[in-house]
Amino acid sequence: MDLSYSPEAEAFRSQIRAWLEENLPPGWFDEGFELGAEERERFTESWSRKLYEGGWICASWPVEYGGKGLTTMENVVLAEEFARAGAPMRADFFGDTLVGPTILQWGTEEQKRTFLPQILRGQIAWCQGFSEPEAGSDLASLKTRAVRDGNEWVINGQKVWTTRAHRADYIFLLVRTDPDAAPHAGISYLLVPMDQPGVERRPIIQPDGTGEFSEVFFTDARCPADNVVGGVNNGWNVAMTTLGFERGVSATTSYRRFETEIRNIVAKARNTGAIQDPVVRQRIMRAHTRVEIMRINGLRSLSATVQGKKDPGVAALGATNKVFWSEHHQDVMNLAMDVWGMDSQIVEPDPDLPSWPGVLRMEKRPGYDVSAMQAAFFFSRSESIWGGSNQIQRNIIGERVLGLPKEPKALRPN
Repeated sequence: MDLSYSPEAEAFRSQIRAWLEENLPPGWFDEGFELGAEERERFTESWSRKLYEGGWICASWPVEYGGKGLTTMENVVLAEEFARAGAPMRADFFGDTLVGPTILQWGTEEQKRTFLPQILRGQIAWCQGFSEPEAGSDLASLKTRAVRDGNEWVINGQKVWTTRAHRADYIFLLVRTDPDAAPHAGISYLLVPMDQPGVERRPIIQPDGTGEFSEVFFTDARCPADNVVGGVNNGWNVAMTTLGFERGVSATTSYRRFETEIRNIVAKARNTGAIQDPVVRQRIMRAHTRVEIMRINGLRSLSATVQGKKDPGVAALGATNKVFWSEHHQDVMNLAMDVWGMDSQIVEPDPDLPSWPGVLRMEKRPGYDVSAMQAAFFFSRSESIWGGSNQIQRNIIGERVLGLPKEPKALRPN
């Protein structure tokens, strides 16, 4: 690993720090600073506008499409400084991180001019339509169909575990457009409007009352024929690009939320006296060690990218990191439940920790107002599944990195 920050990158760091100090609320950097409920709401409403005016939303995008054209290192510095300040980037993961970069790489000029400005301005919300009831980890077996009808595609089928479908204006959708082609070869990637007859959204209510996942049913739904990204029957390649963005962002900053979790757990353990338990201390140190491994692997991956090196180990990091961090998070949330003790079984907010890193609370079930820590525990259960289940990730590591034989396929009954 050989990673250094150029004088230009450090000058850019100073520019970002100055902007954050000028635009964050007064007292933000003071110890113990906390926004009240009304202040937090006002901050959330105004912050996206400030980010857009400052040019920090999708700042790595080319200038001609509304970005700043940042280099890789400048983009890293940007993420590092926002993380250092605890300042949120805009929380439009699907638009900013997944479909936007995919359109940049694969889209037509018309698609770029149509969708990218709306993503930047926050005028269009997205969800991802990949998984189906019988096509989750085995995505190539998807059955949702799209048939060409003049200047439109007519879509029939079902998607499941669709995050934020209830708030989305568009869905980037994988559909089968050639049923006679090989499984990977007959798939297309469509941009489909959600607010139309023939699209039904059914929230899947979770144990903590949230409903950010949905089933989505398509019954003769339509989208323009020109809304194919990357060409007809090339959707598998386009989708792999999208999943690469999902698994590969924030190489040097993604570990920070896990770092904050450990600090929260240590603070609670001191408060409850659990810190005196040598087994608890050992579990905390194991968690800290794993977070350090994430940090170092992020730097290793970034170093290889910046220098254009082909490190065989880095080639495996996408799959290995997914397995590593998701299983770490489930383990550390089990630790949190143990440190909270019987309080972890009580449904009420925790006044000492009103928030938890990485937790987005959208709805609450009346009478079941779990704490932010409990919400993080519930959500961690899903993290070894989404983005490609850990069983599939281990197959990828075994077959593509270690050169092991492919896993035998189960025979399906006729």
